[in-house]
Amino acid sequence: MNPERIFDEFPAPSFRGNQREALADVRSAFEGDNDVVLVRAPTGSGKSLLARAIAGCARRVDEADPSDSTGAYYTTPQVSQLDDVAEEPLLDDLKIIRGKRNYSCILPGEHDTPVNRAPCAREKGYDCSVKHRCPYFSDRAIASNREIAAMTLAYFMRTAGSEVFRKRDVVVIDEAHGLAEWAEMYAAIDLNPRTVPIWDDLKVPEITGLDRAVEYAERLAGTCKRRKDDLVAQPELTPGEVARRDRFQELVSELDWFVEDYRDPDSATEWVVDQPDGAGGPMTIKPMNPERYLAHTVWERGNAFALLSATILNKGAFCRQVGLDPERVALVDVGHTFPVENRPLYDVTQGKMTYEHREETIPKIARTVVRIMQEHPDEKGIVHAHSYHIQKKLAEQLEAFGVGGRVRAHGRDSRDADLDSWKATDDPDVFLSVKMEEALDLKGDLARWQVLCKAPFLNTSDSRVAHRLEHGQWAWYYRAALRTVIQACGRVIRAPDDYGATYLADSSLLQLFDRARTDMPDWFEEQVDRTASPELPEFDPRSAGGSGGSIGHGSARQFGSGGDDGHDDSSDENESGDSDSGSNSRQNSRSRRSRKKSPMADVWDTE
Repeated sequence: MNPERIFDEFPAPSFRGNQREALADVRSAFEGDNDVVLVRAPTGSGKSLLARAIAGCARRVDEADPSDSTGAYYTTPQVSQLDDVAEEPLLDDLKIIRGKRNYSCILPGEHDTPVNRAPCAREKGYDCSVKHRCPYFSDRAIASNREIAAMTLAYFMRTAGSEVFRKRDVVVIDEAHGLAEWAEMYAAIDLNPRTVPIWDDLKVPEITGLDRAVEYAERLAGTCKRRKDDLVAQPELTPGEVARRDRFQELVSELDWFVEDYRDPDSATEWVVDQPDGAGGPMTIKPMNPERYLAHTVWERGNAFALLSATILNKGAFCRQVGLDPERVALVDVGHTFPVENRPLYDVTQGKMTYEHREETIPKIARTVVRIMQEHPDEKGIVHAHSYHIQKKLAEQLEAFGVGGRVRAHGRDSRDADLDSWKATDDPDVFLSVKMEEALDLKGDLARWQVLCKAPFLNTSDSRVAHRLEHGQWAWYYRAALRTVIQACGRVIRAPDDYGATYLADSSLLQLFDRARTDMPDWFEEQVDRTASPELPEFDPRSAGGSGGSIGHGSARQFGSGGDDGHDDSSDENESGDSDSGSNSRQNSRSRRSRKKSPMADVWDTE
């Protein structure tokens, strides 16, 4: 790559905030012979524009020898982030390619058929007469020849080894903070009635150890391969049979990878197996540290890498998780340009939200949400409920208080539609959300306040989490929760002249700040130190807006069907992060300033 071009490749007509300084630091880092540069840039830094400037430094064809890698990849784990790139005029030279299911076949009678279920996927030896105009293959051909190809991380990883998307000179990964977790998720193998088409025909033994899991994986892979071959041999398949064939092939690849990696004496990957119901029950085979998986799907795909995020909190820990040598990695910190008084944190804690305390705490939080609604009678807000169980309980409480007319929510299968409906309204409605702490842009009047209902500690019943905690990795545990909180705090303030308040309802959030303080970026530590206790109105639902009745738009029916999420909520029963130790230091670290109003008050896209 040629870092000297970085300023010329910046796509905007002028710099704002700390962009010029950030690019200068990135240029120096690459010129210092670093293979990877971590760019820690908070909300509003214009990370996509910085990413474009870095990608533009990739070696060009006219500068390269025939054997040299040229061009760049831009990738992000979040579909919404890729959508934002697609809509940004300053980034129109990035050619976006998505998975086949995102494109429709253009053959007569097939216009509602996604390309991965089109005749070319259904009929053996099918020769498509319009393949040159097929939207998927056309986009793929253009992206493969464009200087910068853009795609989701899922698509990027799935194309490892592809003859079309070969190694390039530069790889830029936006929102890269969860790279290790995404890799673990992609590499995990879920075996259950939904993911294994022949589940009812299987005799699933009790898996008592990894050796037993490997033996079963080999047998299952062989069975899936035979079933896949039977389908491949047929002259024509139905769309359902195509889906089964593709799923069999995916299972074969996943199981073979596990067996090969487990038996590789040089592999650093540790595997764990969960089978909570024993013999006959579903199981998940999961990698603990997917360094080898990342090496194949990411690190072998480029010569130089730029990883951008607001929440790469600890360079050394991040490098260990993703298999990088810290000596070859530089960290560039970009300062925050949003005034701290525009992004206040307010302590409205009502107790703990661990499994054993939740039923007592939720009604108190619901009353507090009503008081916050009274404080913001004409402003939209979002409540991060953490799980569908909490969402349902809060909705029931708010409806009982008579403010249901101002409250919306989303179901499991209607997240995007319900979110878009809420964002489109001019009414000061409140949105009860689940797992929307990241990749959500609520700029301006889309939301002026938010509530964090629960400290987002990881599920300690997950075997990977339990394994790490057994080995004393508590700093990792707190860091993961802090990262989610910081991401959430950025949802309601998106520009230097924007403003939005964040209310902390779970007392464990304050404990988290104490325990993870050494990993806080300076700008967030300043935010935490200014945490204040607000003077909210006395509880009076009549002044909170709404006229009772069912919860608006995200109806009570949705809460029932989306309802009680056992997986989400059983995870909280043993959250070790919520003990009482450290409470004295919390009191010392929290500022008790009187409230001051601001002067301006995925995933997924795979083949």
